[in-house]
Amino acid sequence: MKKVFLTILTSLLFVTVLRADEGMWIPALLQRNEAEMQAMGMKITADDIYSINNSSMKDAVVLFGGGCTGEIVSDQGLLLTNHHCGFDWIQKHSTIEHDYLTEGFWAMTLEEELECPGLKAIMLKNMVDVTEKILFNVSDETTDEERAKLVKENINKLVEEMQKETEYKVSVESFYQGNQYFLMYNEVFNDVRMVGAPPSNIGKFGGDTDNWVWPRHTGDFSIFRIYKDGKPYKPDYHFTISLKGVEEGDFTFVFGYPARTNEYLPAVAVNQEANVIYPVVVDLRTQILNIYNKYQEKDAKVRIQYASKHAGLGNGWKKWMGVIEGIRNFKGIEKKEAFEQAYNDWCMHARNRMKYMHALRDFAPVYEEYEKYRMATTYFTEAGLSIEIIEFAANMAKLSGVTKDTPQEEIDKIISELKEVSNAFFKDYYQPIDEEVALTMLEVYRAAQPEDFRPEILNEIDKKFKGDVKAYVDYLFGKTMLTSEEKVNKFLDEFKPSKVKKLEKDPAVVAANSMMDFYVENVMAKSRECNTKINNLRRVYMEGQMKMIPEVYPEKRLYPDANFTLRVTYGKVGGFKPKDAVTYGYFTTLDGIMQKENPDIYDYVVTDRLHELYDAKDYGRYADKDGTMHVAFIAGNHTTGGNSGSPILNAEGKLLGLNFDRTWEGTMSDLIYDPSICKNISVDIRYVLFLIDKYAGCTRLIEEMTIDE
Repeated sequence: MKKVFLTILTSLLFVTVLRADEGMWIPALLQRNEAEMQAMGMKITADDIYSINNSSMKDAVVLFGGGCTGEIVSDQGLLLTNHHCGFDWIQKHSTIEHDYLTEGFWAMTLEEELECPGLKAIMLKNMVDVTEKILFNVSDETTDEERAKLVKENINKLVEEMQKETEYKVSVESFYQGNQYFLMYNEVFNDVRMVGAPPSNIGKFGGDTDNWVWPRHTGDFSIFRIYKDGKPYKPDYHFTISLKGVEEGDFTFVFGYPARTNEYLPAVAVNQEANVIYPVVVDLRTQILNIYNKYQEKDAKVRIQYASKHAGLGNGWKKWMGVIEGIRNFKGIEKKEAFEQAYNDWCMHARNRMKYMHALRDFAPVYEEYEKYRMATTYFTEAGLSIEIIEFAANMAKLSGVTKDTPQEEIDKIISELKEVSNAFFKDYYQPIDEEVALTMLEVYRAAQPEDFRPEILNEIDKKFKGDVKAYVDYLFGKTMLTSEEKVNKFLDEFKPSKVKKLEKDPAVVAANSMMDFYVENVMAKSRECNTKINNLRRVYMEGQMKMIPEVYPEKRLYPDANFTLRVTYGKVGGFKPKDAVTYGYFTTLDGIMQKENPDIYDYVVTDRLHELYDAKDYGRYADKDGTMHVAFIAGNHTTGGNSGSPILNAEGKLLGLNFDRTWEGTMSDLIYDPSICKNISVDIRYVLFLIDKYAGCTRLIEEMTIDE
């Protein structure tokens, strides 16, 4: 017993005890957190945040575009989210003549608001615990295969039954790795229009250099509006905006849709992420981004064409570098291993806990097997499909299945879809970039993957081109018809089943089919098999942690990993000390933008209008009481991807700003949370309103909002 006590005591030195600023809490169960939140300074109730009987804050928060959060700030459906969340739509609406990326966009009337076909906003209306119904007939004796089948059947049956009784979209979501289930009722809005966005020199100020880094000076917001039945949506609730700002130690909470976290992974999994997979991804993306940068700096049209692609690649690239560094610097794997020792000791002292010990032990061989397939997948997606002509060819290859017996209406549907894909592809395609990416990525791909475990097209480079990748790339781009919009459209217009063979001989289609065939035949099934094993082990391991932690760490409360469902996280405003002799304050100001200004670097260009306002100190009612224009602030709210655009709220539930990032030192928080360095970054709502009002003169939007002076 003495040995067990010492082991657990030692593990306490390594395992971070859950503090108030860690956790992504289910809003329907927020009453469990209410007393703690109020003790920290909250002046409202859990029912004010989430209620199914009365209007509440949940009625003003939406999942925006499937990957971000937005909040409603007027009784006419006006919605705020981040600039980077609306970036795709800002880019899609931009042309050389109307460069909204550079100049910004402001709809001065309802009629000027731009439609965004396909953009959705999803609002949670209710959630109900249905664990017993989903796990009906599941027992300890049920095999993993039988369990999966029963769960799937029970989910389908329940969704089918409940969907008949409601106008809302019904789904069942899993929590705690399949140990708890909730039935979700969501309202889906299919008409969301673009209303406003600052120029990228404001909305993306600092670019990739400042991304994930504090201090930040980014006006990361864009404005949309929800329409219903062709008219501005009348919400049940909209947020009041506070102009009072924040002080050190203020209570705050974030309400949004965090995407994916994996806080309860075993050490072997964290090691594979941080030391095997992420370094490869970072290296590949570094090479691609360097190529993008070179061409974008030379040509304004190319800069616009590749702006969204660059942002998509760059965001993950920068984040994963931070994750690698954070886990290494803060001994993340060692902390996991210390916890696992305590977990094993707990398992040893009761016979009915052996299955939990076995689950943890069995992770290692599965992850060892999985690594080969993860690496293959990584090179396939990050290297192979980063070659745009190959990804485009993979879409065109859908016609390969057409025969003379295929109904014409089915052929017409495929052709119609491919024309849309083709139009979007050529709008934002620059062949010189793609050729250089192809040369670079194919060389890396060939060198990294063994000859007997890679797409055959890579071996063909050796056989037919004597290992000369440049010669192959010249052949690929010189012979394919898929670099010509005219040829592609002509082929689609004249397509008939007899032309399938011509398409299949196209070099780009040959390359795409080779890569896809390799992935499907050699990687996909094995990856799925490994994933199934891992998920089954994680479910049992999670069940063990749910029983062990209350006994060994009674002060720690468990929250489920993020899964794109609505969550509440809370903490206090404050700076931090990431390393020796380095201390960060909790807010930034417009002064910092001027200090960073560099007219020779696009990411640090300051617009003339912003200079005018700064020089005149014309901040209006949006200035802080210290007389400066505050831009951003940090707090200890546990956030992740998907929380971008989430409202950050004060003790009274009034809007303080929009969450948009995390600090570089704390990007590891998806895997391991350390409250001392894991901070969320938000743009101050006063800076947002200052830009809408003083910078853009779009006062009609200000007049819509409810503002607390």
